Amino acid sequence: MSLLVCRVGRVGMVLLMAVAGSLLSACSPDAAPGQGTASAPAAQELAWDALVPKDWDPTQRYRNISLEALRDNDPRAIQMLDEMRAVWDNAPVNVALDGTAARLSGFVVPLDATEGGIRDFLLVPYFGACIHTPPPPANQIVHVIAPAPVKGLHAMDTVRVSGTLKAARYASADMGVSGYEIASATVERLVVTQGP
Repeated sequence: MSLLVCRVGRVGMVLLMAVAGSLLSACSPDAAPGQGTASAPAAQELAWDALVPKDWDPTQRYRNISLEALRDNDPRAIQMLDEMRAVWDNAPVNVALDGTAARLSGFVVPLDATEGGIRDFLLVPYFGACIHTPPPPANQIVHVIAPAPVKGLHAMDTVRVSGTLKAARYASADMGVSGYEIASATVERLVVTQGP
């Protein structure tokens, strides 16, 4: 998937708009702790919406546009999608969180995968982000670097990551642009619980 030019058609544009609206609500997985290293007790549990500055609204300029009137090959649709991707890749971060001890739950998007496990990955707020759907805004992606590879970790596994949250841009050629980083992270696997 191209990072800056994500021509996914009209359905993809509708998805992008829907996801943009839902990102402003907390969306960590409904999970229970699994096996893994215990997280730091001083770290504050963050909801994904805490990473977004309160005054940032990436959908404002597109609210009065009728998406149904645009065709997949319409130059206006292609231009709008390119503009949205640029806005999302440059999304501002919540600078008040820079340098705080934090815990955040989400889904794994591997950046490296070896027989020994995954050490470098993106943490995203919803299943399929960056892999099956376009990447979320940069302020909804955290670049995670564990001190050692985490064995048995796979794409889209749910984890809770603990460590010092830094405002730092990282651009993956295929997976997206992150606005935050947690280096030397403690990674705890979560077991997603199903409803009744």
